[in-house]
Amino acid sequence: MQIFRPILAGAALGDRAFAGLGAAFGIAITGIVAALVAGVGPVPPLLVAPIGASAVLVFAVPASPLAQPWPVIGGNMVSAIVALLIVRLVPQEALAAAIAVGGAIAAMSLARCLHPPGGAVALSVVLLAAGPQPASWSFPFVPVGLNSMLLVLFGAAFHRLSRHAYPHRALAMPPSSAFLPEDMDAALAEMHETFDIAREDLDALLDAAARAATVRRERSGR
Repeated sequence: MQIFRPILAGAALGDRAFAGLGAAFGIAITGIVAALVAGVGPVPPLLVAPIGASAVLVFAVPASPLAQPWPVIGGNMVSAIVALLIVRLVPQEALAAAIAVGGAIAAMSLARCLHPPGGAVALSVVLLAAGPQPASWSFPFVPVGLNSMLLVLFGAAFHRLSRHAYPHRALAMPPSSAFLPEDMDAALAEMHETFDIAREDLDALLDAAARAATVRRERSGR
């Protein structure tokens, strides 16, 4: 049964179930409101598929740097714009798809709005280009930008009930003498990895763990 244990630190079954409920309402409200704003009526909802992946981040891991409002909105819109440019410059679909996704990652990184569903947005633009209704220059704004903004707004309202701060704000923790900032920098440089956690949250987590270890040792008489 170990394979069914949560893969995210701090994840609890109740939180995951509540996140699923929030995502369900978030997608429903986003689709209906987006359709009404766009003037096409309540059915069918004006949704893009990658917004489902954005919902996973916003509702299930609201503390992730990748799930914050600017990455959600900016990442999806920037990726759509990059892909629209690529499909007009590269006629071969497979090559355009590769360049669009790679270019979207680079553009999001430069704009500090890296968001995994942005890669799916870029790919969607390329695939639509080969169909009967290719994406127009309005696509990054409606439906992509509109979907993203509505999802963020509902996410912020929902997390008032879920007891999570969204947009995420790192908890203010009293400093400890266990680690200095340069120690953290040296450790991250040595590991040469990118972690899906804000630097402030990582500092706070390690400080809290150091204090907990001190309390444990004092209680055990060591």
